[in-house]
Amino acid sequence: MACHDCMGQVDLEKMKETDIREADINALADILEIKIDCDLSSTEKKREFIRQIKNPYLYRQGEYVVKLSFADTDATLTDRLKEYIEHMAAAGL
Repeated sequence: MACHDCMGQVDLEKMKETDIREADINALADILEIKIDCDLSSTEKKREFIRQIKNPYLYRQGEYVVKLSFADTDATLTDRLKEYIEHMAAAGL
């Protein structure tokens, strides 16, 4: 992979730190408009997604702005959902 094709760690960090309140909604890619060729390899699909979405941490889904972030933890989404459901059940909700 040539350097101009890859996203550097510095680029990813800058994307991660983008403030959602300062984002221009019209400049963000809409995830609903992204089309990926199913015949591409897994690596090529990832590259194509990044190319189209521009910033994987901040994009649109229709009229909504989506900001992704990840906690520095070993807990999985399944673990967190299980905790949430148990908490809701204990609270009688």
